[in-house]
Amino acid sequence: MLELGAGTGANFPYYPPSATEVVATEPEAHMRARALRKVPAAPRPLRVQDADAQCLPFADASFDTVVGTLIFCTIPDPARALQEAQRVLKPGGQLLLLEHVRGPNRVQGAIQDAITPVWKRVAGGCHLNRDTLKAVEESGFQVEEVYRHPGLLTFLTIVARRAEAPVPAAG
Repeated sequence: MLELGAGTGANFPYYPPSATEVVATEPEAHMRARALRKVPAAPRPLRVQDADAQCLPFADASFDTVVGTLIFCTIPDPARALQEAQRVLKPGGQLLLLEHVRGPNRVQGAIQDAITPVWKRVAGGCHLNRDTLKAVEESGFQVEEVYRHPGLLTFLTIVARRAEAPVPAAG
C-alpha cells in the first residue's frame, strides 16, 4: 500500500490488517519528521519516504492500493500525480481518496473561485476549487464509488481502479 502525501502520519493507525506493508510518501521535511515519530506505534510495517506524488521513485505496478487524504488540492499538477498513481498501481489496483473539492452549485463554486487565490497563499497551496473527481475520471481510472460528505465544504470519498491495460511511465 502506498500513501501519497502522508503529512503528519494521521492515517497510520487506520491501515487494515490486509496492509502487510505501507510506504508513506511525504515531500515536506517538517511533515515527514512528524510522521516518522509515529512509525514505532503504527500497527503495520511502515516506511516513510521523501517522494513527490508527481514523480514517484517506485517501479511500475508495484502497489495494490494507493491512498490520498486531502492532498490533491495542493499538488501543483494533479493530472501528473494521478498518472504516477496509475503507473505504480498493479493492474486492477485500487485508488482511495478523501478530498475536498469544488462545491456542487454555482454560488459555492463562485465563492471558492474568489477565495482560492488568497487561500492557496495562506494554506500551503490549497486550491479550494479543484474538481478532483473529474481529474480522476480523466486520468483513466475506473471510478467505482463516490460518497459526498455533507457539510459547508464539499468532501468526497472516491474509490477507483486502475485499468487492466498497462499505463506508460510518466515522461
